Amino acid sequence: MKSLKISLVLAVCAAALSPLTLLAQQSRPWEKIPIPKLHDFKPQQPKRIVLKNGIVLFLQEDHELPFISGSVLIPGGSREEDPAKTGLVSMYGQAWRTSGTAKLNGDALDDLLEAKAAHIETSGGEDSTTLGWDSLKGDADQVFALALDLLLHPAFNAEKLALAQQQEASGIVRRNDDEGEIANRESAKLVYGANSPYTRQTELATIGAVTVDDLKAWHDRTLGGKLIVGIEGDFDPVAMEAKLRAAFEGLPPVKPAPARHDVFAGPKPGISFIDKEDVNQSNVEIVGLGTDRHNPDVPAIAMMNDILGGGFSSRLFQKVRTELGLAYAVGGGMSFAYDHPATFRVMVLTKSASTVDATKAAMEEIASLNTQTFTQEELDRAKDNILNSFLFRYDTKGKVLSARELLEFYGYPADYLETYKAALEKVTLADLSTVAKKYIHPEKLAVLVVGNGPEIKPGLDELKLGPVQSIDITIPQPGNPDKGEKKQ
Repeated sequence: MKSLKISLVLAVCAAALSPLTLLAQQSRPWEKIPIPKLHDFKPQQPKRIVLKNGIVLFLQEDHELPFISGSVLIPGGSREEDPAKTGLVSMYGQAWRTSGTAKLNGDALDDLLEAKAAHIETSGGEDSTTLGWDSLKGDADQVFALALDLLLHPAFNAEKLALAQQQEASGIVRRNDDEGEIANRESAKLVYGANSPYTRQTELATIGAVTVDDLKAWHDRTLGGKLIVGIEGDFDPVAMEAKLRAAFEGLPPVKPAPARHDVFAGPKPGISFIDKEDVNQSNVEIVGLGTDRHNPDVPAIAMMNDILGGGFSSRLFQKVRTELGLAYAVGGGMSFAYDHPATFRVMVLTKSASTVDATKAAMEEIASLNTQTFTQEELDRAKDNILNSFLFRYDTKGKVLSARELLEFYGYPADYLETYKAALEKVTLADLSTVAKKYIHPEKLAVLVVGNGPEIKPGLDELKLGPVQSIDITIPQPGNPDKGEKKQ
């Protein structure tokens, strides 16, 4: 009787489980969903017009919405600043807009634009400054006239410069609050040098040295360069071209930008440390010298980057975070700027106690690019990641216009995006091995650790990267510029 009951129970269980077993044996339905091939990449290129004086216009029609936006890209940025007045371009970008013009000061301009839901903004960058505007189609003529007045007749104001200086000073005194920002800033100095035009640091003394005359002189100097004017939106192209010609064709011939002769030696191998005792975690930066987009190896490097540290499926993430559980976040690779070498940078965010182990694991994964064979699965996944994201980066006419302006600014061919995408698609496993051997040199990398000194510094010797160099990030007061020296 007892055996009969057991048999009945087993039969009932088998009956109940059989549908689940059958379901498990079946193919998962989502795997049968067809994945369509990416559509051809044929961005609608804007119309390019070169004026007699060398100024370049781009017109990008888009009649989907009744808006018109525009921008003027002006050569010259912070890398051309006088080192004694570092911060000038940033404050210029602020005070230019807030000061307004002789006809309409900045405050009155704010009120007028707010009433029309329109914008006019200015900004300063590393290699250029920008004036941009946008509005409804019905207000486009008036807003363009205001933007043009600001471009050609700015009225730099001492009060607005003082406000910009206060804002810069506020940023300076808070720049050591966040360990991630410290790590990013100081690791770049290891690659380029502390006094490089690409890493010079704004200080209270340098922003205090900037005057209104400096802002005026900067504006006069840069306005004579090769301006790139872009217009996007709902406009008649014939009428818009005539309007832009009337506005810009009378300006003097553009002056060619002087050639730059920056030297990029790369970092000195070793390990540096910045003490931040108010945290219980470490920001680790493993850095070296990168490359620029003129390099024909860039497509293969981009694929290698994705395999090394481009996302959840990357080698760094799978090993350091998923398998070993040593990091909150990890990733990176070799960057490529448009007109100068960028950096090689791998970032590891980890607990104080796991700093050494996490750093070792990350460096081993970097080195393994030259020893661990790349697989077709890795390459296919990298191509999917990059090509899909590539299309989404240029999926609107406005994005294509912005990209085209940058290509013009840096002297790249108009079809660069199309040829770059085609080159990405052609990358092979052999290409990956070639660029890894050519560019991945662990012995040339520098390591920076930002974290709690008492908790992690004694263990850094285990990395066997030489004596630990301490970096002082004390913010100097005016009249005391010495800071940031490395100490044993």
